[in-house]
Amino acid sequence: MLAMTDAAAEAISALTSQQDGQGAAGLRFSVRQETEAGAQLALSIAPAPEEGDQVLDTESGARVFLEPQAATFLDDKVLDVQQDDQGQLNFAVMQQPQA
Repeated sequence: MLAMTDAAAEAISALTSQQDGQGAAGLRFSVRQETEAGAQLALSIAPAPEEGDQVLDTESGARVFLEPQAATFLDDKVLDVQQDDQGQLNFAVMQQPQA
């Protein structure tokens, strides 16, 4: 299952709290294009999960919705957030460390 760093959870909470609604919004991953080398993912803020989405909730209130294909691709990954030189936050997907 996709893991999330605390920094990523905080960034997702901040992004989704800006949305109108009942606080059920989340960051949704979907597969835009799949190749032999991997998958190109699309990220969007969604007001609610779509039918069939896997839903990840964190203690901090961050919600992530994974389209079934994206859930399969991200099963052994960690979602992190990194700040670039201009102060912009960028999500990064990395391999989970082996146990």
